[in-house]
Amino acid sequence: MTTPLQAAILPPGAGWSWIAQGIRLFRRQPMAMLFWSIATSFFINVGALVPVLGQTALVLLTPLLTFLTLCACRNLDEGVRMIPGMWLRPLQAPGVTGALLKLGLAYLGCSFVAALAAVLPFLSSMLDALGTAEQPDFTALAQAMQGPLMVFGLFYVLLSALFWHTPALVGWHALPLRRALFYSMVACWRNKYPIVVYVATWAAAFFGLHGLLDGLAAAGVSMALLAWLSLPLDVVVTALLYCSFYPIYTTIFRASQAAST
Repeated sequence: MTTPLQAAILPPGAGWSWIAQGIRLFRRQPMAMLFWSIATSFFINVGALVPVLGQTALVLLTPLLTFLTLCACRNLDEGVRMIPGMWLRPLQAPGVTGALLKLGLAYLGCSFVAALAAVLPFLSSMLDALGTAEQPDFTALAQAMQGPLMVFGLFYVLLSALFWHTPALVGWHALPLRRALFYSMVACWRNKYPIVVYVATWAAAFFGLHGLLDGLAAAGVSMALLAWLSLPLDVVVTALLYCSFYPIYTTIFRASQAAST
């Protein structure tokens, strides 16, 4: 008999536990996850260089890349050694790639609608800030952009809840898109406090790291040296971040299934 898929309710401290479990996963095969961190960063940077189409492709492929990251972490958790040919192997399962691309289209469409809804109420003020001069007033434009960015930030929180768990639910459980979105939203709502702790911890680590680098720059440390330091640090932090995605799924969904069983 198949156990129903349910979302467990975890305490706020689970947010720190996810990060600790991600660090332990990273220590099992650090070179594999460092490779994936470099590969995805390269893909993101290349996509950012291509106007419109590059950014569109990045948003479209985000669920697929997330699913590949989760599959790699599952292999790490099960003690399977990652080799180059294994990274794309999860996409060979029947129907997985098509379902993830469909999910990517939904994510792209929702992101576009959210951006449009955030910009339209402030469109006149943004046009006034641009003006008719050849050189726009960037200070006025930055102030005019504050409103749209704040509104889009609120929309993005909702989008993140909708799509957080959907790559795993679609790729591993073969759930229909609407059902996966619903399950993801419910799971995030039930665990909103540990998610806030998780996000706040990573934000503090990120800003703390770059604050330290800014402090070293103010103290007179060579900018070239700091650039060489920041690059590997960003790669390591990104790899640790990727590894922490998997414990979120396993503790929220697998814990509830074990309890049900």
